[in-house]
Amino acid sequence: MGAFLDAAAGTPLHPAAREALLAALAEGWGDPGRLYGAGRRAALLLDAAREVIAGGIGARPDEVSFCANGTQALHAAVLGAIAGGRPSREVVHSAVEHSAVLHAIEHGARAGHPIAVDRLGRVDAAAFVAAANAPQVTVAALQAANHEVGTAQPAASVAARIPVPLVVDATQTVGHADLPDGWSVLAADARSWGGPALGVVAVRTGTRWRSPFPADDREGGRIPGLPDVPAAVAAAAGLRAVLAERREVAARHRAMVAHIRERVAATVPDCEVLGDPDERLPHIVTFSCLYVDGEALLLDLDRRGFAVSSGSSCTSSTLEPSHVLVAMGALTSGNVRISLSRDTSEAEVDEFLTVLPGAVAGVREQLRP
Repeated sequence: MGAFLDAAAGTPLHPAAREALLAALAEGWGDPGRLYGAGRRAALLLDAAREVIAGGIGARPDEVSFCANGTQALHAAVLGAIAGGRPSREVVHSAVEHSAVLHAIEHGARAGHPIAVDRLGRVDAAAFVAAANAPQVTVAALQAANHEVGTAQPAASVAARIPVPLVVDATQTVGHADLPDGWSVLAADARSWGGPALGVVAVRTGTRWRSPFPADDREGGRIPGLPDVPAAVAAAAGLRAVLAERREVAARHRAMVAHIRERVAATVPDCEVLGDPDERLPHIVTFSCLYVDGEALLLDLDRRGFAVSSGSSCTSSTLEPSHVLVAMGALTSGNVRISLSRDTSEAEVDEFLTVLPGAVAGVREQLRP
């Protein structure tokens, strides 16, 4: 049977998103900045989509802007916060942020200050707060939950105790779990909830944030260029549908993830299941296997019909050891991330768990001298 178990990288369109996209392609093709009929229709669709997505993330519609994808949203969120802050341009961040956040800090900040995490992947909140209160710090960045091991971060607690804007990466959280309070700038990715490629940047009113791009009057002056109206409409429809079913889907995902964690630990020797078992995203689980090449295991599972991610989920093209796992002090070899979609069934998970021990054993056998 096989199964697609890499939903965190993007899923097929939610049926509601697909239906909305087809309709919007017919009605929302105009430039929403124009005053003629096609432009006005596109503007109405765009405004309605913005309102739905703003409601889904706890923002005001005028605080929300759309961009090309989740990576661009993360770049814009971080770089805009740096540009709008003090000239010192120093950023405090967890050591396990998404690579897009780390690259933006490297590009735009004068200095980045990574804060250590524990074995579960959770940042040291006291150390984070102390560092963010230093006078030269301009911005803090802390994910809502880790994209690779699923561990929830203490973003709300941190936000209440720091004097600088907090940029929150919610690209794997929106549509799956509650968002933390207290964020100043938030980035989201519609692909993670069954929408099309579309990034979302939300900037709280009053936050020191300035667009890092050349001047343009689109999207409140935050993101240049014409917004993709059909994509925004589809993303909004998908998010509305996902939020309506979230409690049921999350409960099902939590049960399947708990089952995976238990079975992997029991049936695969020399394997470490990672992340917090309880305070976590409901749809992501990661484990690492000793004496296993991650790429070889990924390809073996693919031949058996299972699509998973291996190596660092945010720099997977390099297949380098995950900076997240390195920061956690966890085993980095033979790393597999499973992420579940709304369509993942218990039968698919059970088949994967039946196949996995043999796949790991086979790869280990190949590596024997």
